[in-house]
Amino acid sequence: MEKTICPWCQTEIVWDEELGPEEECPYCHNELNGYRTLNITLGDEEGAESVYDEENEVEDDDQTADLTALWGEEVELKMPELRTLTKYADEGHDLLQYEEGVEKQLDVQEEVPECPHCREFMVLTGTQTTTAEHFASVHNHASGSGLLMPMPFTVQMYVCSGCFQVQYSLAEEDRMRLIQNLSTRK
Repeated sequence: MEKTICPWCQTEIVWDEELGPEEECPYCHNELNGYRTLNITLGDEEGAESVYDEENEVEDDDQTADLTALWGEEVELKMPELRTLTKYADEGHDLLQYEEGVEKQLDVQEEVPECPHCREFMVLTGTQTTTAEHFASVHNHASGSGLLMPMPFTVQMYVCSGCFQVQYSLAEEDRMRLIQNLSTRK
């Protein structure tokens, strides 16, 4: 009997030789053939046939040749760079010192969010207190009284160390105040 491990739920699937290999996992119902499946023969079973469809296998050299034929020699086989920072390296800035400074700053932060754009860590650059002249709070419908976020409240501003995107987050004490405001019943 042939054994297959489902790559999705990690369950061992034993199939009968007369019926042939399963096309989908009987446990999680995900597809088991083609590029998504890895069949491993355990032991010294000679002559064991792979369920993997070798027609779907693409050699790296073939793929590189196809891309080179399409795009010429300018083919880069890596993900596109999202970091805006790389353009500053070309202008003569010492990015090693920059990276060291970023790491030191991140070490002292209580929270270190990840940039949703490029996945680099974000640096806390400061806080901003919001006042009534710059912000109109909505009515608290959960409790039926007052404002959802009474003034003043503080937001923390984070800047991505790689692509310089900006993200705001409520300060810790104001998070607790928002939780209390929404937890109050009518």
